[in-house]
Amino acid sequence: MRQNPSFAMADVVELRRLVDENPWTTLVSATADGLVASHYAVLLDDDRDDLTIVGHVGKPDDLIHGLGERELLVVVQGPHGYISPGWYGDVAAVPTWNFVSAHLSGIPELLSPTENLRVLDRLVERFERGMPNPRLLWERPNDPDFVTRLERGTVGFRLTPTRIVAKRKLSQNRPDDVVETIIAELGAGSGRYTDPRLPGEMQRDLDTRRAAR
Repeated sequence: MRQNPSFAMADVVELRRLVDENPWTTLVSATADGLVASHYAVLLDDDRDDLTIVGHVGKPDDLIHGLGERELLVVVQGPHGYISPGWYGDVAAVPTWNFVSAHLSGIPELLSPTENLRVLDRLVERFERGMPNPRLLWERPNDPDFVTRLERGTVGFRLTPTRIVAKRKLSQNRPDDVVETIIAELGAGSGRYTDPRLPGEMQRDLDTRRAAR
C-alpha cells in the first residue's frame, strides 16, 4: 500500500480500534510457489497494549504459509466506499475511493495448544456474545473431546508486527463543507459500493481534525 503523508495513520489507539472493529483479515505470504492468501479472524492480544494480534489457521494452511518461519502480512480492512466526483461541486474532479486500512507484517510466533485453546475460546466468545442465545466453545453439546479435536486441527499464532503501514483516506484534502456533503450523500445511501459505517468514520475524523485546529 503506497503511503501518503496526508493520509498516514500512526496513532496506536486508533490502529487498535481499527483491528478490534474489523477482525476479519487477509493473511498473505510469499512462498516458493508464489503468493498465497487466506482469510481468518484475529484479535488483539489481551496481554498487550500494542498492535500484537493473535489468531489461528486451519491445517494445512500453517504449512502453506510457512507459519512461524517467514514473514506474514496481515491486511486489516476498515470502512470503505466509492466517492462520486459529483459530490465535489462544479469543479474538475474524478472518482475516488475512501478507506481505512492497515498492513501488519512480521514473523509470527506459534502458540502452544493451551494458548491456542485460549485464543479459540476468546474468538467464539467475541462473536457469540452478541447473539440472542450465545453458544460458547465449552458449552454443551460440545464436550472436551470435541474441543480438543478442534484445537488439534488448527495452529494458533501471535504476531507482533515489525512493520506497520496504515492509511486513513477520508477526504482530508477537501474543504470541510465538501466533506460534509460527502458524508450526507453516503448517509443518504447514495453510495452503492459503500460500507454503511463509512459516513460515521468520516464524521469522526472531521470532528477530530476540527477540534485540533
